[in-house]
Amino acid sequence: MTNPFNNGTEENTTAEVSTDADVVADEPTEAQTGESEETPDIIVSESQTDSALQEKYDTLNSQYIRLAADFDNYRKRQAQERESLLKYGAENTLKKIIEVLDNFERGEKANETVDDCDKLRESFSLVYKQLVDVLTKAGLEPIEAEGQEFDPNFHEAVMQTPTSEYPEHTIIAVLQKGYKLEDRVLRPALVNVATAE
Repeated sequence: MTNPFNNGTEENTTAEVSTDADVVADEPTEAQTGESEETPDIIVSESQTDSALQEKYDTLNSQYIRLAADFDNYRKRQAQERESLLKYGAENTLKKIIEVLDNFERGEKANETVDDCDKLRESFSLVYKQLVDVLTKAGLEPIEAEGQEFDPNFHEAVMQTPTSEYPEHTIIAVLQKGYKLEDRVLRPALVNVATAE
């Protein structure tokens, strides 16, 4: 191969030149500088990520604090309502019973001048019926006992009578009435129970 710049002299050179050599020659390589071109972008990106995470943490933390405060307020309200219910729960029932009490007082005053026993008995029956109505509306129910089979959940046997007139474990007589509120026994009925002779 002839080189036009050699003034006619031929020199045989077998040097191979890389196409990349021209580009690399002027600038230092990544290995020489110790930094990549993407490093500033990574630092900015990490900073943005940290900032976003911190912002999200602050948001969640403030939501948690508000939720904890709301729950604490709710718990305090519930405690106050429970205390109020225990303290004043019988208020409506007592208001109705006060009316019965008023009638008892009126009857007591009227009885001072009444000589007729029938009128006295009638007044007593009316006030008693009013009291029973008020207590029934409040949920009080008498426990059925006489003629029923003895049930220890509702009855308390204070006497046992050997008899052949009734089947065994039948309640012959109620000595004191029992009462329940819905499905809860307030006072069991005191009963006399039949036993085998």
